[in-house]
Amino acid sequence: MSLISRLRQASLSNRRFSTLLSPDSKPLSTKEKTRAALGLIKTEKNPLRIVDICKAASLSPETHLDRITLSVAVSKLADANHFDAIRQFLEDLKTRPDLRTERFVSHAIVLYGQAKMTDHAVRTFKQCDELGVARSVRVLNSLIFACILAKNYKEVNRVFVEFPKIYGIEPDLDTFNWVIQAFAESGSTSSAYSVMAEMDRKGVKPNSVTFGNLISGFYREEKLEEVGKVIELMKKYGVRQGLSIYNIRIQSLCKRKRTSEAKGLLDGMISRGVKPNSVTYSHLIYGYCKEGKLDEAKKLFRDMVQRGCKPDGHCYFTLVYFLCQGKDFDTALVICKDSISKNWVPNFSTMKSLVEGLVSVSRVTEARELVSQMKEKFTVNADTWNEIEAGLPQ
Repeated sequence: MSLISRLRQASLSNRRFSTLLSPDSKPLSTKEKTRAALGLIKTEKNPLRIVDICKAASLSPETHLDRITLSVAVSKLADANHFDAIRQFLEDLKTRPDLRTERFVSHAIVLYGQAKMTDHAVRTFKQCDELGVARSVRVLNSLIFACILAKNYKEVNRVFVEFPKIYGIEPDLDTFNWVIQAFAESGSTSSAYSVMAEMDRKGVKPNSVTFGNLISGFYREEKLEEVGKVIELMKKYGVRQGLSIYNIRIQSLCKRKRTSEAKGLLDGMISRGVKPNSVTYSHLIYGYCKEGKLDEAKKLFRDMVQRGCKPDGHCYFTLVYFLCQGKDFDTALVICKDSISKNWVPNFSTMKSLVEGLVSVSRVTEARELVSQMKEKFTVNADTWNEIEAGLPQ
């Protein structure tokens, strides 16, 4: 029996993950444990088992993969309203001697924010002394970010105004950028100018992230004149309008169904020697698709590939979904096959729509081939795909 099969069987039979490995088993590396845990957590519905899996895998924020796994676990628990399980798990982690670090405390605060448990995030910040961790600007920034994740913008402002004074922490560029983002997300972007004034007083120079947050916020509020003012302000501070700013502007316009204007920005940036990337094209392709302009989306996709930009999974998924909506199943199939060849597979509903669409245009053989691939790649949905396959014309 394979390792993953043994792990899954252990979870489904309600045995603790940590007792899975018997003395004669081959020991798992830390990365193997985390990968196995992540796979189980994604399909597990019992909150107690999710916590047990995390504990048994000895997850910590010391590695990127562990951080992803912890984030997925907390998201699943929060979505199911199991906040006590989140609290108990994170509080238990605080007792581990190896996790008395700035990195862990910062990540625990962020996880509480992700679960919208702002009061626990603040409490963790205040516990730094007893955890043997200095209240650094990094920990402060994690708390502000946690409040943003929880969409508790009032608390962002309180923490920013009060905590640096109370705890003797000097805000840095990241602090100011997070606060400006909070103003932008909460529909109060103009208030961010006072934050920039404080940056000037403290000698902290804004960067492209600062201005990107302002631009995004003003677009969200439909204050296009202010966007122009921010572009001029960038010149004053010597910040170039590079790719990241163009991408924010293009995305903002596409979200507001102003994709033709966004395409004009693309042409302008290219003429100024700023090379677009796959993110640039993905925003535009989504915009055109959302407006029902599928021919423009397909043309842009071709241009993107010709320019040497590699589409990401999201770009493929967007095109396949909207092409199916527009009943262009032939093109959807071509793009879907290309996506699958790169191991990027659209979600179940999109694939089902494509299969049914192919059947509707008498391409049953291709439909069957897709179903076969889905059964092979996703055993979790195998029964559902078997039912779909049984309903296909002979």
